[in-house]
Amino acid sequence: MEQITFDGKLVEGYFLKRINRFAAEVEVNRQVVRVHVPSSGRMQELLLPGTVVLMTPSAPGGRTKYKLLLVKHQGFWVSVDSLLPNRLVRKALENESFPEITGYSKVKPEKKIGQSRFDFFLQGDNVTDCLIEVKSVTLVEDGTAMFPDAPSERGTRHIFELMEMVKKGMRAVVLFIVQRADASSFTPNWQQDRDFAAALAQAASSGVEVYAWKCKISPNGVGLDKKILVKI
Repeated sequence: MEQITFDGKLVEGYFLKRINRFAAEVEVNRQVVRVHVPSSGRMQELLLPGTVVLMTPSAPGGRTKYKLLLVKHQGFWVSVDSLLPNRLVRKALENESFPEITGYSKVKPEKKIGQSRFDFFLQGDNVTDCLIEVKSVTLVEDGTAMFPDAPSERGTRHIFELMEMVKKGMRAVVLFIVQRADASSFTPNWQQDRDFAAALAQAASSGVEVYAWKCKISPNGVGLDKKILVKI
Protein backbone atom coordinates (compact mmCIF):
# COMPACT_ATOMS: atom_id res chain seq x y z
CA MET A 1 0.00 0.00 0.00
CA GLU A 2 0.92 3.65 -0.35
CA GLN A 3 3.40 5.29 2.01
CA ILE A 4 4.57 8.80 2.81
CA THR A 5 8.32 8.65 3.47
CA PHE A 6 9.94 11.20 5.76
CA ASP A 7 12.79 13.23 4.31
CA GLY A 8 16.04 12.83 6.21
CA LYS A 9 16.61 11.59 9.73
CA LEU A 10 14.08 12.74 12.31
CA VAL A 11 15.15 14.56 15.47
CA GLU A 12 14.30 12.96 18.80
CA GLY A 13 13.09 14.94 21.78
CA TYR A 14 10.98 14.80 24.95
CA PHE A 15 7.59 16.45 24.99
CA LEU A 16 7.18 19.05 27.76
CA LYS A 17 3.92 20.94 27.31
CA ARG A 18 1.48 22.30 24.77
CA ILE A 19 1.53 26.08 24.47
CA ASN A 20 -1.58 26.34 22.28
CA ARG A 21 -3.35 24.24 19.65
CA PHE A 22 -0.48 24.44 17.18
CA ALA A 23 2.62 24.93 19.31
CA ALA A 24 4.42 23.04 22.05
CA GLU A 25 7.68 22.95 23.99
CA VAL A 26 10.02 19.99 23.53
CA GLU A 27 13.39 19.22 25.11
CA VAL A 28 16.08 18.50 22.51
CA ASN A 29 19.68 17.93 23.63
CA ARG A 30 18.87 19.46 27.04
CA GLN A 31 17.48 22.61 25.44
CA VAL A 32 13.83 23.68 25.37
CA VAL A 33 12.63 24.49 21.85
CA ARG A 34 9.31 25.60 20.40
CA VAL A 35 7.81 23.17 17.88
CA HIS A 36 4.82 23.19 15.54
CA VAL A 37 2.00 20.75 16.34
CA PRO A 38 0.32 20.01 12.97
CA SER A 39 -3.07 19.13 14.44
CA SER A 40 -5.83 20.89 16.33
CA GLY A 41 -6.87 17.66 18.09
CA ARG A 42 -6.50 17.50 21.85
CA MET A 43 -4.44 14.28 21.89
CA GLN A 44 -4.34 14.42 25.70
CA GLU A 45 -3.56 10.72 25.99
CA LEU A 46 -0.56 11.11 23.65
CA LEU A 47 1.06 14.46 24.46
CA LEU A 48 2.19 13.74 27.99
CA PRO A 49 5.23 15.34 29.68
CA GLY A 50 8.33 13.22 29.09
CA THR A 51 6.93 11.38 26.06
CA VAL A 52 9.46 10.61 23.33
CA VAL A 53 8.69 12.41 20.07
CA LEU A 54 10.24 12.60 16.61
CA MET A 55 10.36 15.83 14.62
CA THR A 56 11.55 17.26 11.34
CA PRO A 57 13.30 20.66 11.05
CA SER A 58 10.99 23.54 10.15
CA ALA A 59 11.57 25.74 7.13
CA PRO A 60 14.04 28.59 7.76
CA GLY A 61 12.50 31.80 9.05
CA GLY A 62 9.56 30.14 10.77
CA ARG A 63 8.34 30.70 14.32
CA THR A 64 9.20 27.15 15.38
CA LYS A 65 12.40 25.16 15.09
CA TYR A 66 10.77 21.78 14.41
CA LYS A 67 7.54 20.20 13.25
CA LEU A 68 6.21 17.38 15.43
CA LEU A 69 5.54 14.18 13.44
CA LEU A 70 5.53 11.10 15.67
CA VAL A 71 4.76 10.39 19.33
CA LYS A 72 5.79 7.20 21.12
CA HIS A 73 2.82 5.70 22.92
CA GLN A 74 2.85 2.39 24.81
CA GLY A 75 5.92 1.27 22.88
CA PHE A 76 4.79 2.13 19.33
CA TRP A 77 4.66 5.23 17.14
CA VAL A 78 1.61 7.38 16.47
CA SER A 79 1.54 9.96 13.66
CA VAL A 80 0.08 13.32 14.77
CA ASP A 81 0.28 15.23 11.48
CA SER A 82 -3.39 15.79 10.57
CA LEU A 83 -2.48 16.83 7.01
CA LEU A 84 -0.58 13.64 6.21
CA PRO A 85 -3.69 11.45 5.68
CA ASN A 86 -4.81 13.63 2.77
CA ARG A 87 -1.46 13.14 1.06
CA LEU A 88 -1.68 9.42 1.69
CA VAL A 89 -5.26 9.18 0.44
CA ARG A 90 -4.46 11.12 -2.71
CA LYS A 91 -1.76 8.64 -3.64
CA ALA A 92 -4.10 5.74 -2.93
CA LEU A 93 -6.91 7.26 -5.01
CA GLU A 94 -4.62 7.92 -7.94
CA ASN A 95 -3.37 4.31 -7.79
CA GLU A 96 -6.89 2.94 -7.17
CA SER A 97 -5.73 1.21 -4.01
CA PHE A 98 -9.09 1.44 -2.24
CA PRO A 99 -11.17 -1.53 -3.51
CA GLU A 100 -14.44 0.36 -2.99
CA ILE A 101 -13.29 3.49 -4.83
CA THR A 102 -12.15 2.58 -8.34
CA GLY A 103 -12.83 3.65 -11.92
CA TYR A 104 -12.00 7.31 -11.35
CA SER A 105 -9.43 8.78 -13.73
CA LYS A 106 -9.58 12.31 -12.29
CA VAL A 107 -8.71 13.07 -8.66
CA LYS A 108 -9.14 16.72 -7.72
CA PRO A 109 -8.20 17.86 -4.19
CA GLU A 110 -9.86 20.77 -2.38
CA LYS A 111 -12.90 20.93 -4.64
CA LYS A 112 -15.35 23.76 -4.01
CA ILE A 113 -18.99 23.10 -4.85
CA GLY A 114 -21.33 25.94 -4.02
CA GLN A 115 -20.38 27.22 -0.58
CA SER A 116 -18.76 23.93 0.44
CA ARG A 117 -15.21 22.67 -0.02
CA PHE A 118 -14.47 18.93 -0.07
CA ASP A 119 -11.15 17.12 0.32
CA PHE A 120 -11.46 15.23 -2.97
CA PHE A 121 -13.71 15.22 -6.03
CA LEU A 122 -13.47 12.17 -8.29
CA GLN A 123 -14.65 11.75 -11.86
CA GLY A 124 -14.39 8.95 -14.39
CA ASP A 125 -16.16 7.24 -17.27
CA ASN A 126 -19.30 5.26 -16.44
CA VAL A 127 -19.07 6.03 -12.71
CA THR A 128 -20.96 8.48 -10.49
CA ASP A 129 -19.05 11.61 -9.48
CA CYS A 130 -17.71 11.11 -5.97
CA LEU A 131 -16.91 13.44 -3.08
CA ILE A 132 -14.59 12.34 -0.27
CA GLU A 133 -13.95 13.81 3.15
CA VAL A 134 -10.85 12.54 4.99
CA LYS A 135 -10.63 12.57 8.79
CA SER A 136 -7.41 12.01 10.73
CA VAL A 137 -7.81 9.74 13.77
CA THR A 138 -5.30 9.45 16.62
CA LEU A 139 -7.52 8.32 19.51
CA VAL A 140 -7.75 4.55 20.17
CA GLU A 141 -9.18 2.90 23.29
CA ASP A 142 -9.09 -0.89 23.75
CA GLY A 143 -8.55 -1.42 20.04
CA THR A 144 -11.37 0.91 18.97
CA ALA A 145 -10.45 4.05 17.03
CA MET A 146 -12.68 7.05 17.67
CA PHE A 147 -13.27 10.47 16.11
CA PRO A 148 -13.31 13.24 17.14
CA ASP A 149 -11.28 13.62 20.32
CA ALA A 150 -12.86 17.04 20.88
CA PRO A 151 -16.18 18.58 19.75
CA SER A 152 -16.03 19.34 16.02
CA GLU A 153 -18.73 21.61 14.61
CA ARG A 154 -16.77 21.74 11.35
CA GLY A 155 -16.71 17.95 11.12
CA THR A 156 -20.46 17.75 11.73
CA ARG A 157 -21.08 20.35 9.03
CA HIS A 158 -19.03 18.30 6.56
CA ILE A 159 -21.23 15.26 7.21
CA PHE A 160 -24.44 17.18 6.52
CA GLU A 161 -22.90 18.65 3.36
CA LEU A 162 -22.14 15.15 2.09
CA MET A 163 -25.72 14.09 2.77
CA GLU A 164 -26.94 16.98 0.65
CA MET A 165 -24.66 15.92 -2.19
CA VAL A 166 -26.08 12.38 -2.06
CA LYS A 167 -29.59 13.84 -2.39
CA LYS A 168 -28.40 15.56 -5.57
CA GLY A 169 -27.31 12.24 -7.06
CA MET A 170 -23.61 12.23 -6.22
CA ARG A 171 -21.60 9.60 -4.42
CA ALA A 172 -20.16 10.62 -1.03
CA VAL A 173 -17.55 8.96 1.19
CA VAL A 174 -16.17 9.69 4.65
CA LEU A 175 -12.75 8.10 5.03
CA PHE A 176 -11.25 7.83 8.53
CA ILE A 177 -7.48 7.33 8.51
CA VAL A 178 -6.26 5.95 11.84
CA GLN A 179 -2.64 7.07 12.24
CA ARG A 180 -1.60 4.19 14.48
CA ALA A 181 -1.48 0.41 14.24
CA ASP A 182 -3.40 -0.79 17.31
CA ALA A 183 -6.97 -0.33 16.05
CA SER A 184 -9.19 -3.19 14.94
CA SER A 185 -12.41 -1.19 14.55
CA PHE A 186 -13.72 2.37 14.34
CA THR A 187 -16.69 4.12 15.92
CA PRO A 188 -17.68 7.78 16.20
CA ASN A 189 -16.92 9.25 19.61
CA TRP A 190 -20.44 9.53 21.03
CA GLN A 191 -19.22 10.63 24.44
CA GLN A 192 -17.05 13.45 23.15
CA ASP A 193 -19.27 14.76 20.34
CA ARG A 194 -22.78 13.36 20.18
CA ASP A 195 -23.79 15.74 17.37
CA PHE A 196 -21.05 14.46 15.08
CA ALA A 197 -21.76 10.83 15.94
CA ALA A 198 -25.49 11.24 15.31
CA ALA A 199 -24.81 13.02 12.02
CA LEU A 200 -22.51 10.22 10.90
CA ALA A 201 -25.10 7.59 11.81
CA GLN A 202 -27.75 9.51 9.87
CA ALA A 203 -25.40 9.90 6.91
CA ALA A 204 -24.56 6.19 6.83
CA SER A 205 -28.26 5.35 6.69
CA SER A 206 -28.81 7.96 3.97
CA GLY A 207 -26.31 6.65 1.44
CA VAL A 208 -23.01 8.21 2.56
CA GLU A 209 -20.32 5.53 2.59
CA VAL A 210 -18.11 5.30 5.68
CA TYR A 211 -14.75 3.50 5.68
CA ALA A 212 -11.82 3.35 8.10
CA TRP A 213 -8.21 2.33 7.47
CA LYS A 214 -5.37 1.98 9.92
CA CYS A 215 -1.74 2.77 9.19
CA LYS A 216 1.70 1.35 9.74
CA ILE A 217 3.99 3.88 11.42
CA SER A 218 7.78 3.94 11.69
CA PRO A 219 10.53 6.57 11.87
CA ASN A 220 10.83 6.11 8.10
CA GLY A 221 7.26 7.06 7.26
CA VAL A 222 3.53 6.37 7.40
CA GLY A 223 1.77 3.87 5.17
CA LEU A 224 -1.76 2.55 4.72
CA ASP A 225 -2.15 -0.92 6.19
CA LYS A 226 -5.65 -2.37 6.05
CA LYS A 227 -9.35 -1.53 6.29
CA ILE A 228 -10.93 -1.97 9.71
CA LEU A 229 -14.52 -2.58 10.81
CA VAL A 230 -16.79 0.46 11.15
CA LYS A 231 -19.36 0.38 13.97
CA ILE A 232 -21.90 3.18 14.09
